[in-house]
Amino acid sequence: MNHHVLPPLGLALITGLVLPLLLVRARWAQQVPRLGLAAWIACAAVFALSTAMLPAQLLLPAETSHRLVDAVLTLAPPSPARLAAATAREALAAVAALAVLAVPGTGFVRELVRARRARTRHAELLRLVGRYDPRIGATVLEDARPAVYCLPGRSRRVVVSSGALEVLTEQELAAALAHERAHIGGRHHLLVAAAGAYSAVFRALPLARIGGRTVPLLLEMAADDRALRGCSSDALATALYALASGRAPRRAFAAGGPSAALRMRRILGPRRAGCPVLRGVMAVAAAVSTVVPLVVACCWTS
Repeated sequence: MNHHVLPPLGLALITGLVLPLLLVRARWAQQVPRLGLAAWIACAAVFALSTAMLPAQLLLPAETSHRLVDAVLTLAPPSPARLAAATAREALAAVAALAVLAVPGTGFVRELVRARRARTRHAELLRLVGRYDPRIGATVLEDARPAVYCLPGRSRRVVVSSGALEVLTEQELAAALAHERAHIGGRHHLLVAAAGAYSAVFRALPLARIGGRTVPLLLEMAADDRALRGCSSDALATALYALASGRAPRRAFAAGGPSAALRMRRILGPRRAGCPVLRGVMAVAAAVSTVVPLVVACCWTS
């Protein structure tokens, strides 16, 4: 067997099996959710590239596969002349790698299309039964149940139920609106679609199974942090409590929902001492460094 298959195999095992189990238990990820999201995105990207390299390394001879590892590690793509001189075996390896990458890519596009269709249908319904309130910059829906949610993407808008207007104070409503606008401005629906695609394609993989439920939670926490830049923690926590039982369309982001209790404890709880960013970077670096000896051994072996 070509020994250059070991580095991508090691990276795939670490990012697909080991790191997700560490990330889901890491407290720093919830303290700095944007860094936690970056770690999940990096794991997904490295796993996709590693699995794509596996069939290519199996098909290529040792000499060419060595150059492939060097090109990936140095981020140096092959020149046009080198691509023009590629053999049939090298072309077959490239097709195999692209076919592997196309699996999660197709799933991502499918998730985006499904979500856009659902949000478009709901936006058309809101145009019939809702009314735009310029005072709060949101669409008001007549419903006694308190709810605040947003439709991201092309149909972007924030929706507030009449029940929410009755129970929320002005400060609490502003906090809930800021939370939803953070989802829209951050394009969080793209990450939700990516997590859904991985969950559908790699069902049994910890990266997909755990990430499918962790990424949406971290996105909610990231939106909370963005809202806290302009409102108090008490106002946001009280708004989450009032909206916890509210309902929203499946493809929308809701200020309340099942994660409201956990997020309330996070917002109102004491911050841990130390630097969570440094702890997170050190934890990820320690996990990734375990594959470095394998990469070095393979790349320096003729």
